[in-house]
Amino acid sequence: MAPLTLGYDDKHPFSQVPITDRASVQELLRTVLDPLEPFFSPQKARVKCPGATAVRFDQTASEVEGFFRPIWGLACLLAGGGQYRGTDWWIQGIKAGTDPESPEYWGYPRDNDQRMVEMCPFGFALAVAPEIWAGLSAKERVNVENWLGNSINEKKSDYMPNTNWLWFRVFANLGLKQNGAKYSEERLESDIKHLDTFYRGDGWSNDGPEGIHQMDYYSSSFAIHFLQLLYAKLAATSDPSRAKEFKHRAQIAALDLVHYHDTLGRAIPFGRSLVYRFAMVSFWGALAYADVDLPAPLTWGMVKGIVLRNLRWWQTQGDIWTSSGTLSLGFSYPSMYITENYNSPGSPYWSCLAFICLAVPEQHPFWTSEEEPISSLIPKVKAIRHPGHITSYLGGHCMLLSSGQACGYPMKATHAKYGGFAYSSAFGYSVPSGLFSLEQYALASQLGLSDDGGEYWKTRRLSEYAAIEERDGQPILVSVWKPFADVKIKTLLVPPVESTPNWHLRVHRIQAGREVMTADGAFAIRNANSENGRYLDLYDESKCEGTSPKIIGNYDTNTPAGWDTGLNGAFAVAADRGAVGIKALEPQGQRQANLVNADPNTNLMDSRTTIPTLQHKIPQGQEVWYISAVYAKPAGTGVPKESYLDGWKSPPTIPNWLVLEMAADGGM
Repeated sequence: MAPLTLGYDDKHPFSQVPITDRASVQELLRTVLDPLEPFFSPQKARVKCPGATAVRFDQTASEVEGFFRPIWGLACLLAGGGQYRGTDWWIQGIKAGTDPESPEYWGYPRDNDQRMVEMCPFGFALAVAPEIWAGLSAKERVNVENWLGNSINEKKSDYMPNTNWLWFRVFANLGLKQNGAKYSEERLESDIKHLDTFYRGDGWSNDGPEGIHQMDYYSSSFAIHFLQLLYAKLAATSDPSRAKEFKHRAQIAALDLVHYHDTLGRAIPFGRSLVYRFAMVSFWGALAYADVDLPAPLTWGMVKGIVLRNLRWWQTQGDIWTSSGTLSLGFSYPSMYITENYNSPGSPYWSCLAFICLAVPEQHPFWTSEEEPISSLIPKVKAIRHPGHITSYLGGHCMLLSSGQACGYPMKATHAKYGGFAYSSAFGYSVPSGLFSLEQYALASQLGLSDDGGEYWKTRRLSEYAAIEERDGQPILVSVWKPFADVKIKTLLVPPVESTPNWHLRVHRIQAGREVMTADGAFAIRNANSENGRYLDLYDESKCEGTSPKIIGNYDTNTPAGWDTGLNGAFAVAADRGAVGIKALEPQGQRQANLVNADPNTNLMDSRTTIPTLQHKIPQGQEVWYISAVYAKPAGTGVPKESYLDGWKSPPTIPNWLVLEMAADGGM
């Protein structure tokens, strides 16, 4: 097969598969695997995906990652009775990679080695695709036992991250066990027992021990729930009580996790590792694979719809591919700004977890049911206690408000990936491109504070307190945080209501021990007009497109056209994206509104964005209350562009409970 080369306006084969049934999803996977062929090493043990970017681990490990991550998809295809012309590439590669005498030997894993991560898909593939083990000689099987089993089982607990990584050793042992090979039952049991200490209740597991609050897609589709369900299937006979418990947790969690998916197939981007793209729906296919009984009101038609609509949405994101047809580093387009230090060019193929649905038998109701939309019986607004989220289906998109989560270490852009106030399936989140000015910080759905006149900014990362509380029978999120030692902020996040579905409120009580500038950003939106792709101009009602006020610059106060009062606010409308905006509701009327022209490639969804923002300066020693009303109305099927600003002139009123709280504090 000739290498795939995508030229100007060429479409990737992935986007041209009509997704209707199991066979079509099998074909979809083949379009993901085929472009890898030219990038296999001579003995097939390594895959060097295009891109010379370095990561925190060595180049060999990077190429081992490129080899094993696609095997998630291949193993699922084979487990479901499907076929792939390149299956032998992986069998040959396993032979060479595990052979210490081969020039393509993968190398013995060191402590905290990335090779241990890739042992997870290796173990799963051995467990579900018998042709792999059958294709090995006796000597080659011993090599596999040594590399896959001995090497990882000798690692002490403090030489592996105390996170979802422990599942990877579980699957290394499970794959060997399923084939009657040498493995460690002691390690398998002790690891699962320890992983169980991450469980927090109501179906939710944390990605780490006490002291870390991180419940992102690793808790569901990328690792923990996904692997629990795979384990429940594979160990149903050998460990029936634990398998039953894992399935029970998935039943409970499913009623929460459905709130992270919208009617168009998009999942809410939140947290790290979003280069894994369509793996965000793998939990739902794993439910079917593990034969979980769905809790009402979920149906297999709904679950099937969540998976297939997501795959179809990714088919519309044509920029996710390199010119060679391989997956790029990024989300809706290539961008290194969103990546983590462990994202090699082969990392995005963890996306292949989504193809677990191919291991589901053709007769299963996942495949035989008609696709259904998400049920109207699902609550429109829901407080989800363990991750610290309030989710909303109101306003034409799936949105979550968040407080209290933080990565266990200060990873790149962690404040944007976990500390933002709101995350949207339609508008994504934004990460900084640098550390100088609001353009580079790209503070979408964040409150930034600067004590040096606007050069460096600090936002919420760690919270001293965070909880879901209740006001007048409605859930709100409350957090207390300090961007500086002498600046204390109490933030209240109030979800949308039926009467104003496109608005949510962010309330900040700021006690400033030093003079600070503040910038409160709305969602970011595409900064390109529909006529010629140039930046948005001043709003044109006849075109239903543009901004108010005009995009001038972040601190250009000498150009009045670029600023408006906080009461009037700032908004931006892009014809193919919808409208976003922000207004200041506090009676003092001190803040001003403008548009921040964010650096390119900072937003996950669109490479050019602008952010409606409220700005202000607080003198040293003062206390202020901000009430920011944030507007969002996405484009969508049946949503005329003339309606994008329908709710803009009618923001929510300040709730009575908030009036009383502010009055008691002297803020009204």
